[in-house]
Amino acid sequence: MSSARALTGAPLTVPPRPAATDPARPEIVRETGHAHGAPVVEKPLSAFERLYNQAWLRKILILVLLAGIWEAYGRYLDNDLLFPTFSATMEAFFRAVADGTLPARAWSSLKVLLMGYAAGVMLATLLTGIAIASRIGTDFLETLTSMFNPLPAIALLPLALIWFGLGNGSLIFVLVHSVTWAIALNTHSGFLSVSRTLTMVGRNYGLSGPRLIGKILIPAAFPSILTGLKVGWAFAWRTLIAAELVFGVSSGAGGLGWFIFENKNMLDIPNVFAGLLTVILIGLVVENLIFQTIERRTIQRWGMQA
Repeated sequence: MSSARALTGAPLTVPPRPAATDPARPEIVRETGHAHGAPVVEKPLSAFERLYNQAWLRKILILVLLAGIWEAYGRYLDNDLLFPTFSATMEAFFRAVADGTLPARAWSSLKVLLMGYAAGVMLATLLTGIAIASRIGTDFLETLTSMFNPLPAIALLPLALIWFGLGNGSLIFVLVHSVTWAIALNTHSGFLSVSRTLTMVGRNYGLSGPRLIGKILIPAAFPSILTGLKVGWAFAWRTLIAAELVFGVSSGAGGLGWFIFENKNMLDIPNVFAGLLTVILIGLVVENLIFQTIERRTIQRWGMQA
């Protein structure tokens, strides 16, 4: 019909547009208001809210609360041989720090821990690299983890004493066992969870082998890798203290576990709690200063975690 009108020269009629004063569509809700009466979208936080948003302050408050409960329960029992108060424990702690006993014992334990942890990380890296390289490597890693991961590291201590004698070698052996499987499992599962699209992009850029692992797989799987490092650290720290409690003095110098064992035999329970408190404090420092710093500078900075 439009072509017929064009041929006959009849004028085309265009439907009128709705006037600006037409009522709004009922299914659309519009908020009206003047600038001076508009609702406030953002408002400044109060001092309490700003303080509450600080994670470190919340954690300090939790520690203070736990210390208060500890002190109250110790005073309720009123028996230092059973459960010393927090104040008695802190007095023993500062006394052992002042005479140099606790720092020396802590450093003795940390030296062995760092050696065992580093060796475990290297072995886990090697096993994971083999697993990523081939299917037989994956089968090899899965078989080893199924065999040795359920085996408690402290159960290997008698054999380690026979094989490596009375020295740091025995402690390092059980530490490597406790660290390796947790890190290898988490790292390998992280690599398997990497998107195939990312792997294909890396291969399109000519990456393969170690370059593909270093530039694509490790950054993409780093949350799982960091979790494995945390778990491995916790396993190693617990295994070391337990091994020192059983094993005792290593190369003429005892660690924190031996410090706890000695004071238990002398019934100096405040010193026992001071040794346990030192173990806890070192764990808090490693978790909140080292691992969280790594997490902020990597995972959170890359937008992989809120």
